[in-house]
This record gives sequence, C-alpha cells and structure tokens, in this order.
Amino acid sequence: MPGYASGVSVRPPALTRQALRAVAVLAALVTLVGCSFGPPDNDSTSGPPQLPPPTSHTGTPADPGPPSVVATVIASGLQVPWAIAFLPDGAALVTERDTKRIMKVGPPDGPSGLTITPVQTIDAVRPGGEGGLLGIAVSPDYATDHLIFIYYTAEADNRIAKLTLGGTPQTIVTGIAKSSIHNGGRLAFGPDGYLYASTGDGASAPRAQDLNSLSGKILRITKDGAPAPGNPFPNSIVWSYGHRNVQGLAWDSQKRMYATEFGQNTWDEINRIEPGKNYGWPAVEGIGNDPSFVDPIQQWSTSEASCSGAAIAGDVLVAACLRGQRAWLLRLNAAGTVQGVPVAALVNMYGRLRAAVTAPDGSIWVSTSNRDGRGNPRDGDDKLLRLVAPNTGGVSAA
Repeated sequence: MPGYASGVSVRPPALTRQALRAVAVLAALVTLVGCSFGPPDNDSTSGPPQLPPPTSHTGTPADPGPPSVVATVIASGLQVPWAIAFLPDGAALVTERDTKRIMKVGPPDGPSGLTITPVQTIDAVRPGGEGGLLGIAVSPDYATDHLIFIYYTAEADNRIAKLTLGGTPQTIVTGIAKSSIHNGGRLAFGPDGYLYASTGDGASAPRAQDLNSLSGKILRITKDGAPAPGNPFPNSIVWSYGHRNVQGLAWDSQKRMYATEFGQNTWDEINRIEPGKNYGWPAVEGIGNDPSFVDPIQQWSTSEASCSGAAIAGDVLVAACLRGQRAWLLRLNAAGTVQGVPVAALVNMYGRLRAAVTAPDGSIWVSTSNRDGRGNPRDGDDKLLRLVAPNTGGVSAA
C-alpha cells in the first residue's frame, strides 16, 4: 500500500546517512514556503522570473531516499488553469478551460506573485463539463516559427490547432469525439520534436479499441497534423490505444514516455507508453492477466489519485491529482519502472491539482483546479505552484 504524507515530504522511521543529508537539504529549501513576493526589483520587468534553482541530491544514486517536494505559490487568481507551456523567455502560457483564454504568467513579479496577463481568447471553444480550452504546447522552434498549439472542444468535436499568439487558429486535427466527460486534451512535444496529444474515449468505451477512431488514444503528429514518421500504424496518427482518459504526458532522461490515466471505479494508472501497444481499456482496468495488454507501472484507487498532469524532475515523476488532492511522487529506476514506495505529498494542502510541467529551471509547475465545479475554492484560487524536488537522484530530465 502506498505511503502518505500530511506535509510536503515523507521520511522512513530509520534515517540513513544519505537520508540525513537529504533532510538537511530539504530544511534549507523549506524557507521557500514562507517567502512572500516583495516589490519588484528595478530590473524585474525584463527577463525570466528570478526564482531559486532546484537542488539535486548528492548522495549515492543507489540509495537516494524517498522523493519529496517543497511547494511555493507563485501566481493566483486564475480560473480553472488546465495546461502550462513555457516560452523561450521563461514566461508561461496557461490555458483557462472555461473562460477560453490563454494567459501569460510572468515576468515580472510583484507583491502577489508572477504577473498574469490575458493574451488571447479562442472564440471557437465551446466549454461544457470537462471540455473547453485544454492543452497547450510551444513549438520547439518557436524562435523561428512563433507557433503554439492548442487542444480544444469545438461545436461538434475536439480539435488541435496551431496559431501565432494573437492570430487566427488553423485547425490541424479534427474528429476527436467530444463529451461532457473524457475529452483527454494534453499536448506536449516529445524529445523527438513531434507533437503528442492525449484523447479520451468520449464516454464511449469501445472507441478506445477502434484504430479507426482517434478517441481513447495517444496521437503523434507533425506540426501540420500529419502522421509523424515512424508511427506504428500505416497512414495513422495513432501512437498507442486502449486508453480511457489520458491527461498527463512526460518523458524521462532516456526518452521513455509516461502517461497518467483516469480509471473508472477501481484503479487509476501510470503507464509507460510504447508505440503501437494496447493499454487494455475497456477490457482491463489496472493490472490484468492478459498478455495482449500492457499493464501499468503503478496503480492507485480512484479516491486517492485521479491524476491529471505528469512531469519529471530528474528521476522523480510527479503526478498531479484531482480527486486525491495530492501530488504522487514516484522514483523511476534505470528500467523505467517504479523504485521503492510512491510518496503522497501536499495531501489536502492546495485542493485539486491539475496540470504539471517541468519548467526550464528544472522545477515543476502545478496548477490547482478548485474552481472547476468539483472543488472547494480557497482564497486566491486557482493558483500556480512551483515544486522543487531536492533529492532527484542527480539524473537530468529530458
């Protein structure tokens, strides 16, 4: 049974010498939590946010100890922030699901955190239920092409479009089934330079097994929406299938791909994604006994997970969970599986957690989702959190 934490970290009862060193590092970082934003410096109106850098664990890789995080609120006053992507200058673009807006977060910073500026409203979005303006990704060639990509719910379907900020979106993928639930929506460029998108089954489970449907899949496309070279199925943008509702994508330093997936009533999953593989939905939920399906590397009951976003810092995968109101921390080993016992951090501290993305400085930014109709809004919601993992095993993320 996974371990829990009421604060930001978990330690075993008997501390090793390496763990004691990690405690000392964590104690130094905890001062971040109590820091407030003072008046901006004279030169704070240009350049990326000046935030303290993460600290890597310096102990032996064989015994890094349990993962832990330190959290700081860096922005507040957002409305259901669904996805986060970074521009080359270090500022973040954040989608708001229900307002249809793309927001720019920082720089500069002020007394209430990083400055939040509305950038653009996507008029074609039709919010409803779990649908709306969802994923966002910044082109790896942004310096030359200035492109961003969005995943959104339209009048009749879910779509992927590309645009320059302030410009008219150009649709590149259509026909992803929409519903009040299970719309998927995560976008991320992989280490290979291609765009990946997660889709839900649109509340119709058989679609996940239908290779002629884009629903219940992870897709891999070029910037024009065409099948990326090396896709496993001929003339298809499908990368993997048999998914119920994937909302988190991340890669480790070995370029292995991981995804968070909402289960139905029993098990939520974290899967290691391989091209062309079948992840079992709706025949299997969680770990099964059928070798034709890929089992998850981790599963939890839905009440303690329901994880949406995923990000990796070093060798620690962070899953941001909605219903579970926590961040699960999993240490990944050289084989791409889970080492040790996953740690539940930030339990009930910030409410529902949605997006998770690795920032340019190696920290992880997470969004709350307490204003989405299922949470209990708190003062300042919704917020962006910055998580620093002090003992990430000294392994760089992709």
